[in-house]
Amino acid sequence: MFSTLEVVTTVVVGLMVGVEFSVAFIMNRMLDALPEDSGQLGHAHGGRMLGALMPFWYIGSLVLIAIWAVAGWHRDGAGLVATATGLLMLSVVMSILLLVPINNRNRTWTPENRPADWKEQLSRWNRYHYLRVAVIVAAFTLLVTALV
Repeated sequence: MFSTLEVVTTVVVGLMVGVEFSVAFIMNRMLDALPEDSGQLGHAHGGRMLGALMPFWYIGSLVLIAIWAVAGWHRDGAGLVATATGLLMLSVVMSILLLVPINNRNRTWTPENRPADWKEQLSRWNRYHYLRVAVIVAAFTLLVTALV
């Protein structure tokens, strides 16, 4: 049963990392390359879609990894899992304090109502997102290391 928890948690966190990595290094570059207002509209739509899904994914991942950390405290790799739990907690705090406020504004923007500094706000969101991706990649790496 514990092995199932380890595998499910690692897969759930790994998929989340993959999505966030893709947003940072693939999707945003694709959207930014679109002509005229298409990129901004794509960012807004992505903000609505992922903004609805990712809170559940982040919190679900955090719950799974916390259960692993508690249930496996006596096992090898427990310190790695505990550290990964702390990193995922940090990513949730970063999301709430830094990324969500920008995303909540961005997802309502259209070419008619977007603020003059919309590009700067998206750039700030991207910088915070790169940092969050680094944090969750580190957490995922610790989880995988704990498995081996």
